[in-house]
Amino acid sequence: MIPALNLTHSDFVQQKLDLKTKPQGSLGKLEALAKQLVLIYAQGMSKEVITAQQFNIANPSLSIFAGDHGIATEGVSIAPSEVTGQMVANFADGGAAICVLARQLGWRLNIVDCGILKSVQSSHVIDNRLGATTAPFHLQPAMSEAQLAQSFDNAKQLVAAELHVGCNLFAFGEMGIGNTTSAAAIFSALCNLSPKETVGQGTGVSQDIVAKKQLLIEQALDLHQLDCNDPKQILQCVGGFEIAHMVGAMLAVAEAQKPILVDGFIATAAAMLVISMAPNAKQYMVFAHCSNEQGHKKMLEWLNVEPLLQLDMRLGEGSGAALALPIIQSALAIYNDMASFSQAQVTQVVG
Repeated sequence: MIPALNLTHSDFVQQKLDLKTKPQGSLGKLEALAKQLVLIYAQGMSKEVITAQQFNIANPSLSIFAGDHGIATEGVSIAPSEVTGQMVANFADGGAAICVLARQLGWRLNIVDCGILKSVQSSHVIDNRLGATTAPFHLQPAMSEAQLAQSFDNAKQLVAAELHVGCNLFAFGEMGIGNTTSAAAIFSALCNLSPKETVGQGTGVSQDIVAKKQLLIEQALDLHQLDCNDPKQILQCVGGFEIAHMVGAMLAVAEAQKPILVDGFIATAAAMLVISMAPNAKQYMVFAHCSNEQGHKKMLEWLNVEPLLQLDMRLGEGSGAALALPIIQSALAIYNDMASFSQAQVTQVVG
């Protein structure tokens, strides 16, 4: 059960922001972000406690979920499925973009094998394998009910471990050749959209491959007859092992009433499923960036949310979420440390 965000102190938090030494609203999205974060962190606190409280990020955690996709055997990507495992090894060795960003910005990084073709033997990789790959979803469901249930259990345990060490900000990335096809299929099924509206070029495929992806998704939608009101069915039939773990993790974080930084196209597909399962979860989500993947802007519009960043990125790995951490920290610093007009003895500016 995911509780709704308690908005009892919303006006109080807004007033504190309005009385900072600036014109009201002049810090734009930073002010709305600060208010959302403070309301999340202030759950259960009295006004007196909130007044004296400093709100800060502690032990931010970014988990990369990796999984291979049966649909990839149909040639929907510029890279073969073996690259998933190679990149997991690269993550474990600290050589990928997300590793560089995590070190630079202060993220604690988890690398999770949810089911890749060949496991990577490394102490830096968490073994949550559900199999070697999902099934090709245009021919049969991508995974079984048991595999889906196990992914949620795995994710809940991972989140619990992070909460135990004091993490209060979560982000999730992914790695999986073929997973933009899966995310587009989820988007189509949830929103009753044609694959032509949801399929983009992924990591940079040709128009011929785009057409193939659209056709395979159409075949899957015809085969499974998915119900837009049954997100678990959609996830089981056209999702991926890494997407399933991400959905389970987001649900667990929202249940714990902590903020979730949502990355790009694949992560937003997971977030859409989560919101369909538990609408209150959306109140705990911050959308980090707008990916350059065609369907992502449409997803954000469908969710009626504004991302923090637009950097024309389409890498995945949680890279956009990672880059949003300094903005999160800055928003809270403004709330915590910026003087009010009375404290600074500055004439209040209106407007």
